[in-house]
Amino acid sequence: MRITLVGSRHFGVTTLNMLREHSVTIVRVVVADADDRLAAAAKAAGIEVVVQADPKLVVASEIAPDTDLIITAHSHARIGKDALAAARLGGIGYHPSLLPRHRGKAAVEWTIKEGDPIAGGTIYHLADRMDAGAIAAQDWCFVKRGETARELWERALAPLGLKLLADVIDYAKVHKALPAKVQDEQFATSAPSLS
Repeated sequence: MRITLVGSRHFGVTTLNMLREHSVTIVRVVVADADDRLAAAAKAAGIEVVVQADPKLVVASEIAPDTDLIITAHSHARIGKDALAAARLGGIGYHPSLLPRHRGKAAVEWTIKEGDPIAGGTIYHLADRMDAGAIAAQDWCFVKRGETARELWERALAPLGLKLLADVIDYAKVHKALPAKVQDEQFATSAPSLS
């Protein structure tokens, strides 16, 4: 399976490392910033790196030829329709909430702010609306009393994201397709930016 990885920062690097150990071919890494640690890790591994022309949008020309699947890992860029169409299976991303709850940025912070006793992560299909595509995989964890968003992310949600991504990739390798369950809009929350 040929993967184009779009991402940044630490979670982008840990996703890159998980993919490298998972018998897939990472054909290209796409980043918004040439100085990002994901770009450095990809170059060190001999993987082609492309810097987005627009940091808020990934276009088809930035996706590697013959890509089977686009994976986003800590990317705030929208993956354009043309880019999704350039990959045989489209694209998936990890969102650190039980979608459709806490769509958008700061999902972990909103989990803490709302006092949710349970958190979770979702692998979802990239779509026109942010964080609104079909669910490919989902799992949950408890939130510890007094835990900060950073502690929750590091203890449970980042490792959960890597595990769920690996599970979905394994499924895709066997079935040549991705699981998909439409999100139930009656449970959607939309949180404004934290200020």
